[in-house]
Amino acid sequence: MKKSQRIKTLVELKAEQEKNALRGLGLSQRKLTDIEMQVENLKKYRREYQENFNQLGGKGIKISQLMEFRSFIEKLDQAIAGQEKALRLCKEELTVKRKIWESFHHKTASLQKVHDSALAREIQHQIKKEQSELDERSSRIGRNDGMA
Repeated sequence: MKKSQRIKTLVELKAEQEKNALRGLGLSQRKLTDIEMQVENLKKYRREYQENFNQLGGKGIKISQLMEFRSFIEKLDQAIAGQEKALRLCKEELTVKRKIWESFHHKTASLQKVHDSALAREIQHQIKKEQSELDERSSRIGRNDGMA
């Protein structure tokens, strides 16, 4: 087996690992986008709920309603804080997965260059070999013509 063929096998393995890492990176990116949307929706809902309460509060409100409002706002704030923590963790995960993918990508690219170089050398060697064989045949034919 030629060197370029052995290296090509390694390139294909690394390319498959790179592809899997890229797939994982894509999943993490989608997860991050989903969590960002959830955080934004929760914040938007909290703002709307606060505005509605402010409008009701201007008209007068019972203490029980005020307590319910504060309790619900607290729960929303906790949910937002939880989602923001999940968002931070997801960003960290995404950074790790991006580094993993970049590592595989660089290894694949490096091996591809080594493969291309080995293949070019093999082709050059084959061309020289064929040229040498042609030269040898030509010189034999020339010697045979000279003897006749």
